[in-house]
Amino acid sequence: QVQLVESGGGSVQAGGSLRLSCVASRPIYGTYIGWFRQAPGEEREALACIKPAGNTGYANVAKGRFTISQDKSRATVYLQMNNLKPEDTAMYYCAAGGTACLNGPTYTSWGQGTQVTVSS
Repeated sequence: QVQLVESGGGSVQAGGSLRLSCVASRPIYGTYIGWFRQAPGEEREALACIKPAGNTGYANVAKGRFTISQDKSRATVYLQMNNLKPEDTAMYYCAAGGTACLNGPTYTSWGQGTQVTVSS
């Protein structure tokens, strides 16, 4: 399994932006890479993925505000988040090894998460 380390979380006011990074222990090929989040007391929520062919997929909650991307080394994945809202407050996780874009249980490797807090 690949090891994943997230960074870039923090506290921001509503309307602000953050870019999360996920560094993998090796380049990732041939599987889905995704970003997910989980707020206290809530179920884990899928946000976005990069598919094996390189195209992307987004959950409705992320469309228009969040952008997933990957660097040329294919070892770092980003999640650019704009126009953040208090309801975006959660722990954000990246995951790899998935077989379906927004289906968390199909992913086999998970990072430890990075906290995002959005104040009004």
